[in-house]
Amino acid sequence: MPTQGESWGRYFHPRQQIISLNDRSARLPTVAGTALPYGNGRSYGDSCLNDGGTLLHTRGIDRFIAFDPATGILTCEAGVLFSEILDLVVSQGWFLPVTPGTRFVTVGGAIANDVHGKNHHAAGTIGHHVIELELLRTDGERLRCSLSEHADMFKASIGGLGLTGVIVTATLQLKRIASAWMTGESVKFGNLDEFFAISEESERDYEYTVAWIDCARRGAGAGRGLFSRANHSPARSGKVAHSQRPLAMPVVPPVSLVNPVTLRLFNQLYYHRQRPIMAHAVRHYEPFFYPLDGIRDWNRMYGPRGFLQYQCVVPAADAPKVMTALIGEISRSGAGSFLAVLKQFGDIPSLGMMSFPRKGTTLALDFPNTGAETLALLNRLDDLVDEASGAVYPAKDARMSSQRFRRYFPRWNEFEQFRDPGLSSSFWQRVME
Repeated sequence: MPTQGESWGRYFHPRQQIISLNDRSARLPTVAGTALPYGNGRSYGDSCLNDGGTLLHTRGIDRFIAFDPATGILTCEAGVLFSEILDLVVSQGWFLPVTPGTRFVTVGGAIANDVHGKNHHAAGTIGHHVIELELLRTDGERLRCSLSEHADMFKASIGGLGLTGVIVTATLQLKRIASAWMTGESVKFGNLDEFFAISEESERDYEYTVAWIDCARRGAGAGRGLFSRANHSPARSGKVAHSQRPLAMPVVPPVSLVNPVTLRLFNQLYYHRQRPIMAHAVRHYEPFFYPLDGIRDWNRMYGPRGFLQYQCVVPAADAPKVMTALIGEISRSGAGSFLAVLKQFGDIPSLGMMSFPRKGTTLALDFPNTGAETLALLNRLDDLVDEASGAVYPAKDARMSSQRFRRYFPRWNEFEQFRDPGLSSSFWQRVME
């Protein structure tokens, strides 16, 4: 159980009561002020925090209810981790239909943030694969929500940041696979124009596509990187072993280990580690989907002041111009992260009323917290995103303004009608001021 209820960015140090939920059939506890469901704390900013209020910790409701290995339909409690689902179903020929970059998220948290993955162009968000969810409101009301029953509440809860009620159970449709292995390629590209060309080509034949970019590079090589594309492999004989042996960041260093010097050095080495333009590989799903899960508590490397992650999406028509401007702004600042991710969202509309993904290009990276300097940089990035009619991801955000949030998510007023009045968050209080 979390001792403080931090978010993954370790940027905030909230004061909040934490109550563990252990029985999905019980009413929610009565609390002073507002409450907020809290899963495994993998949101980066303050959307999973409730400073001055109460967190309802859902990891205590973590039971599997039913799984049909013939159809891949799984029903479980909301505190189950994606890692626990994978441990159960991969050996039986099933996989998560959509997964973010960490498997240590809860089912409830994944739905509340309507998470996306490397296959958005092919599968949309996790919300497209939720058959039904059970919602428990603070007044004791229980709702079974789906596209055919309480459909509006269903769409408000997908991507609803945990504010429509506590998701206590969910039924998911999993994806059939033949093995735990991935077959794919890594392609070096020298600039953003090459990225867009490779991405368009890859979406025809590959379910999973994503790129790492060198956010520190300037000049002609700005936006260079490595493009990864893969599909699930056909059946393979022999024992399947996990290929990741977790390392650990055992302590918080006195200063951030991510700085302009280490960033430039790492990016130079990482880009040139692959000698040929194209490299073929067959590998276990873990390092492909979850590279950072191989370092336990990696968020500690940013030091005692933590970090801020920034993820935005801009419409496809303006994406090349805006991404060039964003990466230029980041490289000039000398800030950024070792793992800067660039990918395309497809044209599958999200079901969630407040969902972040929309057709276009999305960029995500971390910034060590240096105070006012970091916040000023993120405001400059906001200017570019806002001007292009893009959006910033609430699950990653720690500081977007109320005015910009309302432009990014124009259905906020409609959503407010479905919000449970007994629930709130630090994020919601900030953007609704």
